[in-house]
Amino acid sequence: MKELILGGARSGKSQLAERRARDTGGKVVYVATAQALDGEMVRRIAHHRERRPADWGCVEEPLHLAPRLRELAAPDSCLLVDCLTLWLSNLLFTGRAAAQAEAGDAVDCPLFRHEIDALIEVLPQLPGRIILVSNEVGWGIVPMHPVSRLFADEQGRLNQRVAAACDRVTLVAAGLPLNLKQAGLRKAPC
Repeated sequence: MKELILGGARSGKSQLAERRARDTGGKVVYVATAQALDGEMVRRIAHHRERRPADWGCVEEPLHLAPRLRELAAPDSCLLVDCLTLWLSNLLFTGRAAAQAEAGDAVDCPLFRHEIDALIEVLPQLPGRIILVSNEVGWGIVPMHPVSRLFADEQGRLNQRVAAACDRVTLVAAGLPLNLKQAGLRKAPC
């Protein structure tokens, strides 16, 4: 099963993802996309590490998520990817996308497009349980800065594509999960 868990900052999405991964009862590998580039991120990463069970594996993958998931996925395991938002940010700033947006140019970054397309292509093929965490950033005002607008637009597009590829999609607000999509659930007649 592939699952996407969305929510705003501090909504409880990571805790829900961790609880669902733990509830599988099997082997869990945490796939971290964050990079410890400043003191605040070092503290955030440490907080996440302290919360996770000691027997979980942990793999850091800031850029090439699709091949790493293909390498790690197994029928008896659960991969928890936290989070797609940081992964997207890494892609924007590693390639030329952010610089192009800053300059007011059209964004044409092969790394960025290739990595996102590769993730969408590989998701349905992966064995085992895959839980992906992502931020919902599109509920605020349209950002003034070109790079921020590019990020918000691309995050929305990424979330839509991943949601379409997942069996289950959950939105978390104030620590409360709201089921948006569940494969196999039948809709009530009108």
